[in-house]
Amino acid sequence: MKVIPIVPVPPDGEFQSLYEAHKKVYPRAVTGRFARWRWAVVALTQLVFYGLPWLQWGERQAVLFDLASRRFYLLGYVLYPQDFIYLTGLLVISALSLFLFTAVAGRLWCGFACPQTVYTEIFMWIERHIEGDRNARMRLDAAPMSLEKGAKKGSKHLLWIALSLWTGLTFVGYFTPITELGMSILRNAMGPWEIFWVLFYGFATYGNAGFMREQVCKYMCPYARFQGAMFDRDTLIVSYDAQRGEPRGTRGRKDDLKAKGLGACIDCDLCVQVCPTGIDIRKGLQYECIGCAGCADVCDTVMDKMHYPRGLIRFTTQNALAGHWDASQVWRRVLRPRVLLYAVVLGALTLGLLFSLIMRTPLKVDVVRDRAALSRIVAGGQIENVYRLQVMNATEKTQIYRLSADGMAGLKLASDAQVEVGPAQSRWVPVRLQVPYGSAEPGSHPIHFQIDAVSGDARISEKSVFLVPR
Repeated sequence: MKVIPIVPVPPDGEFQSLYEAHKKVYPRAVTGRFARWRWAVVALTQLVFYGLPWLQWGERQAVLFDLASRRFYLLGYVLYPQDFIYLTGLLVISALSLFLFTAVAGRLWCGFACPQTVYTEIFMWIERHIEGDRNARMRLDAAPMSLEKGAKKGSKHLLWIALSLWTGLTFVGYFTPITELGMSILRNAMGPWEIFWVLFYGFATYGNAGFMREQVCKYMCPYARFQGAMFDRDTLIVSYDAQRGEPRGTRGRKDDLKAKGLGACIDCDLCVQVCPTGIDIRKGLQYECIGCAGCADVCDTVMDKMHYPRGLIRFTTQNALAGHWDASQVWRRVLRPRVLLYAVVLGALTLGLLFSLIMRTPLKVDVVRDRAALSRIVAGGQIENVYRLQVMNATEKTQIYRLSADGMAGLKLASDAQVEVGPAQSRWVPVRLQVPYGSAEPGSHPIHFQIDAVSGDARISEKSVFLVPR
């Protein structure tokens, strides 16, 4: 017999949602040393992001990823897809840096340098200057629509959209020369892909920083979920000193805490009001905390007004709170073996990548056998193999390269021995190699192509094979 569960119907026919409705977070403005550090990082990252595409290097853009021609310009370097190893190294270094920073100070990246945090800070700064601080924004949102409310909301969104489109334009400017991109906008001649990516990146910035904000950090970012695997009790995190702060309660400035049986926390809830993710740091370590330390700044302000020592909320470790350690003890434990190991490996990889980039040969060669004529006998009793060499000039000057081959007795070059390649260009060159008939056994024989720059010290050797027919 099949049992059908009976679901009770709430009174008045109203059904309750299985999901909690999202409550908008209204972060309060905060000042302090951590806020100043955060804004310094915002200024630095945005100066680099918005300014780098306009930086010129000679007659070209200093940083340009030209996907159409498969060339990547990085200051004085020209990289090709064959240099993918450098991107791999950069990604490995980035991952190790994240491990190191997380092991030392938790979600330091999230709170100070993550693009989501950076653009949310910029958008909230615009919002505060138009709509006011926390209480004013809450009153404005609760008020009925009016001319004043429409003007403020419209002005805010216009500035958000303008900043988002400028951000999208800058992003595309790393792949299409930004001066050409600007001229194409003035001439109304932007390509479809440029238009798509400007709008897409602009929309993502507008949506993430303007509306989703803390929801990206809490629900979408995977880092919030696996960060616990990189934390331990000696990781510096934003922490509330419960032993000093509890029991919390209101009091006057001149009240005796011992007589009232109270801790240092006056239960003002300002630490909750300034939190961009809307959490209460007094409940302990939570995955939603992005480590921005806004609560530490505002708590220090309250402690100053109450004439209490600062640091009720501060960057410290769980072991330090439990053991009442001083700063020297904390840092001795912070610099523990795994942190030092991360630092050594990260430093070695960074130096190795830089050394490899500095010492790289500005010449790339690919050798491809001509499959239409693997091996043939030509006039003069010579056995000939035909190859195609792709010679890539990784400098920004026209270069002349000398070609030669060795590895077999009597092996000679039967085509042009020199090739000219323009700056940052590549060229396919047909090459014919010959050996006297009967000078080698039938089969495959290893050979080497030598390519030398006539003016310069660029030299490269590439392997191939010479086929002798039976």
